[in-house]
Amino acid sequence: MPYVNIRITREGATPEQKARLIQGATQLLVDVLGKNPQTTVVIIDEVDTDNWGIGGETVTARRQQGR
Repeated sequence: MPYVNIRITREGATPEQKARLIQGATQLLVDVLGKNPQTTVVIIDEVDTDNWGIGGETVTARRQQGR
């Protein structure tokens, strides 16, 4: 049973976009590894930009600085 965990920042991904991510990740495992889509689990975690850091700074701070 494949398990895929996608983490994105919480910035307004629509339900339609999330559905496409789930469908796309599932199809990728079918195409590349021959996995059964009925047993493939895809989880999307949305993380606040204050809780996501890059290079010692939060994503919130980096975006405020235009990076």
